[in-house]
Amino acid sequence: MTKFVPLPVVDSFFKAYVECALWSSTGDDGQPLDKRFSIDNIEPATLAKMQTDCLAFYTEFNLGELPDSEQRRAGHDFWLTRNGHGSGFWDGDWNEPQASLMTIASHHAGNFDLYQCDDESVLAGTPLNNPEQKDN
Repeated sequence: MTKFVPLPVVDSFFKAYVECALWSSTGDDGQPLDKRFSIDNIEPATLAKMQTDCLAFYTEFNLGELPDSEQRRAGHDFWLTRNGHGSGFWDGDWNEPQASLMTIASHHAGNFDLYQCDDESVLAGTPLNNPEQKDN
């Protein structure tokens, strides 16, 4: 389906962000999306928005200066924090004031939910606000 084109600057950060997004989001069967889907199942427009958000966050906090493992952790925490999953930058793993600044920026980025489509792909939003969904 979608061919992932990595942005070398944010590759580790972005991959961790997407992995966390699929892991923490559930499909129609109530199971985490990562049990059946990968980055290749994410619709191109959704993937592009995810990349745009990640690049902006990555750039704002100069995350390229961090080791690869820290960039991955930041990608994971960006997803968790922006979506209010009860863990993230604020839970003690990041030094202050960086933790608070990244938490605020994550909240300002807003929620970004993923859901499973009928055609076995993954989109952003929720089924209730998907303009393509028809009323039954």
